[in-house]
Amino acid sequence: MLVPVDAELLPIGQFARLSRLSVKQLRHYAELGLLEPAHVDVDSGYRYYRRDQARQALSIALLRSLDVPLPVVAAVLAGSAEALEGVRRAQEEELARRRRTVAALRRVLDEGLPAAPVQVVTEPARRVVMESETAAGPTDVARATSAAVARLLPRARIPELVGLFPVELADAFEVRVALVAEDGTEVLPGGTFARATHVGPYDQVPLTAHALLAWCVEHGHPLRGPIREVYVSNPATTEPDHLVTHLMIPLEDWT
Repeated sequence: MLVPVDAELLPIGQFARLSRLSVKQLRHYAELGLLEPAHVDVDSGYRYYRRDQARQALSIALLRSLDVPLPVVAAVLAGSAEALEGVRRAQEEELARRRRTVAALRRVLDEGLPAAPVQVVTEPARRVVMESETAAGPTDVARATSAAVARLLPRARIPELVGLFPVELADAFEVRVALVAEDGTEVLPGGTFARATHVGPYDQVPLTAHALLAWCVEHGHPLRGPIREVYVSNPATTEPDHLVTHLMIPLEDWT
């Protein structure tokens, strides 16, 4: 029978129960240097912990229950509580994304799968000023678009904005926003487009994009990009549920 070298030392099993951690977790945290045993028996390798280590163990358990990553846990234990700010911000962003997802699901439940009517329209070429921003992935589109728009807005009193997005959203891609302007240095090509109109929040635009993409496939049109989002409404004066956005996909050889 193993006997602790000090009456204040607790075997790993007993310490695990007191600190609400598993033996496996304690071993893992020891390997990471988060919570090392006070004593390791040289013959058996059995581990012992001091009673005053329980507070640190319980702190780790608490932070992990709050989904704090282990590197941040280490920083907090080292005295850098401000490291939690990044975790809080990331969790708030994830919560906002979840709420947007629930809102979109509610719309599908109420209205069924997207089946927006599609029109074939002809658009002229327009001179534009262009800004771009790299999106880190599909969930970063809103931020990237807003960043590009923010750089364009000071250039026009009544802006006409068009978002340009790739058909396939990879891990990272470029989001472009065009501001229609007579003195623009670039040209937004004209042509024939399939167009569907989205009414509602910008974060639900993918629902209408789904219907537009399905129409193109059903009618044998290649999915050419970029997909255009023409922002008809002013979000500063229009409620989110009433925002109007035209979605457009260029067509080839339409007859």
